[in-house]
Amino acid sequence: MKNKHTKEQPEEELETPKEATPETPEANAEVSAEENADTPKTDTLAEENERLKAEAEQLKKDYLLARADLENFRKRTLKEKADLIRNGGEGCLKDILPVIDDFERGMQAIASNADVEAVKKGIELIYNKFKSYLEQHGVKEIPTENADFDTEYHEAVTTFPAPTPEQKGKVIDCVQKGYTMNDKVIRFAKVVVGE
Repeated sequence: MKNKHTKEQPEEELETPKEATPETPEANAEVSAEENADTPKTDTLAEENERLKAEAEQLKKDYLLARADLENFRKRTLKEKADLIRNGGEGCLKDILPVIDDFERGMQAIASNADVEAVKKGIELIYNKFKSYLEQHGVKEIPTENADFDTEYHEAVTTFPAPTPEQKGKVIDCVQKGYTMNDKVIRFAKVVVGE
């Protein structure tokens, strides 16, 4: 309900205009406090930026150093591998030199000695020495006598009718001996198999 005494005013007059805040020293202090609050944030951001730049630079240096170390390690490993391949057989060859010396002495003995039995005995000694040398280096002969034919160790050169039914599928004769080195076949035994 409207009061009779009040006149209707247009809407624009009803709204009171917003007054600007008076410029007092207290108001100026508030504005300058806000500006000062932004300055430390800017300083903090600048310090943080510098710290992050320094950290990034240090990480970059560490990365480059680690990469150089890895490259040096790779080169050193390749060089050691090449040296090992080139000189790896040195120990084996060094150990075989006494066998060669025995062969040379045996050949000299054959030229000056007419005793066939002594020469035969000398050759057997050299042969046994050489076999023991091979065993010391992990080389073993693949057994073939009365062994079952096994494709892991034997290579069938030919088949032959088995003289007895028990020899069917077994090695009858060995044409060439086979060898393993540290349980790995380095030469298959060439055999004749009974069928």
